[in-house]
Amino acid sequence: MIDILVAGGGPAGLVAAIRAAAAGREAVVVEPRTAPVDKACGEGIMPGGVAALRALGVMVPGSALRGIRYIDGARRAEASFRGAPGLGVRRTALHEALYRRALELGVRIVAGRVGEVRQGLDSVGAAGLTARWLIAADGLHSPVRRTLGLDRPASAPHRYGLRRHYRVAPWTDFVEVHWSRRCEAYVTPVGERLVGVAVLSGERRSHAEHLSAFPALADALRYAEEGPVRGAGPLRQSARSPRAGRVLLVGDAAGYVDALTGEGIALAAATASAAVDCLTAGRPEAYPAHWRRLTRRHRLLTQGLLSAARHPFAARLIVPAAHRLPAVFEAAVHALR
Repeated sequence: MIDILVAGGGPAGLVAAIRAAAAGREAVVVEPRTAPVDKACGEGIMPGGVAALRALGVMVPGSALRGIRYIDGARRAEASFRGAPGLGVRRTALHEALYRRALELGVRIVAGRVGEVRQGLDSVGAAGLTARWLIAADGLHSPVRRTLGLDRPASAPHRYGLRRHYRVAPWTDFVEVHWSRRCEAYVTPVGERLVGVAVLSGERRSHAEHLSAFPALADALRYAEEGPVRGAGPLRQSARSPRAGRVLLVGDAAGYVDALTGEGIALAAATASAAVDCLTAGRPEAYPAHWRRLTRRHRLLTQGLLSAARHPFAARLIVPAAHRLPAVFEAAVHALR
C-alpha cells in the first residue's frame, strides 16, 4: 500500500512528496499536466519560502529580491527584507526544480486525475490507487475539496489575478507594488531581461486595461510584451476544515485569502511540510491546529490590507501611510514569510 498519495503536482504537492520521500515514506503524485507547468502568479518567493526550498534540497535559479516597495504616483515607501533576500523565479523554473528533486528521491508521478475519493478505516482510494493517506494539493479550485463537501462559500467581492511577462531589464531588485483605486500591479524581476507584472483587481478587465491605471509603468513596458496573459480567480477560497478523515488539504486547496502579500509558495511549503510531519508522527489529528497556526498571521495581515484596498478612499491612504510610518511598514514587510 502507498504511504501517501498526493493529488496535484504543483509546488505544494511536490513539496509534500519530497518531504514524504525524505522521511522514508513512499509517495505517489497524481497530476494531469505535463511538467513544467506554468500558472498565473506573481513569481516572487519570500525569504522564508526560499529557505524552505533549500532545506528540501531544491535550488532554483532566479533574481535576488531585496525587499518590497509601494508606489502611488510620486509617493513611495520601501522596506528591505531582514537577513536573506527573496527570489524572483519563473514559475516554470520553480516547477521544474521541484519536479527534478522529487524524481531524485524516488517519488512516482502518475499522469491522470484523482476523480472520486473513497475512504475506509485504514486506507483511501483515488485514481485507481490505494494509500494510507491522501494529501490534496490540487489548487485554488480544488476538486478534492469540492468532492469531500469541504467547500465553504467565500465572502464577496471576488478578486482576480492576471500576469504577463515583459522583455525589459529590471530597473530594481525590489518587488514594486503599484497602487490605484481599482487595482494593484506587482512588478517582479525574474531574469536579466525579464520582469513579470501581475495585476489584482475586483474588476474583470484586460491586463492592458489594468495597466492603463499606471501611466509611467505602462510606458516603461510598452512594446515589450513576452508570452501570453495568464489568469486566475476568484482568488478567495475557503474550506470548512483542512482535514476530512484520511485526507489532508495543503496549499491553496486548504483555503486562500488573496495574493496581496506574495506568500503563496512559502505557505504552500509550510502547510505541505506540516501535513507530512503530522502523518509521519502518527498524529493526523494535529494538522488542523498546525495549519491554523501557520496561516494565522498571513490571514490577518492579508485580510487587513484587502479590506483597505477594497474601499477607494482607504486605498488612497495605503502608500501615504506607509511613507509616513516607515517603522510600521518595515514591521509588516519583516512579518512576511
